[in-house]
Amino acid sequence: MVHQERFQLETSGHGDMHDITDRVAGVIAGSSIQTGTAHIFNVGSTGVVAAIEFEPGLLQDLPMVLNRLIPPGRDYGHEQAWHDGNAHSHLQATWLGPELTIPVAEGRPVLGTWQQIIHLECDIKPRNRYIVVTVQGE
Repeated sequence: MVHQERFQLETSGHGDMHDITDRVAGVIAGSSIQTGTAHIFNVGSTGVVAAIEFEPGLLQDLPMVLNRLIPPGRDYGHEQAWHDGNAHSHLQATWLGPELTIPVAEGRPVLGTWQQIIHLECDIKPRNRYIVVTVQGE
């Protein structure tokens, strides 16, 4: 069986991180699937879905590390073409990825004790994001 739902998330701009674990767990519970996988996907090219411990230190650390690895700048080809200031946003989001697949057991997401499902906004502007959750199994 396959079940799919989407939900909306409002972000405040670059570095804004949201714990979406409960929302994903709600979709899984509503699917009636007991064993399988859940695929979580951010619709858009500058948002990330990942698993991390959702705690204050990492809320600061992850965006900081991304900015060190792929800093804002005007030398990117995207900036030369569009002049919109968010080339690093696209590159950071691509590097981490827009999706996550997790196991489902007993109708719940299988996650570690200190592991949550997060959405990270990499764009420089606030965005309305759609997250698509597809649950497959039996």
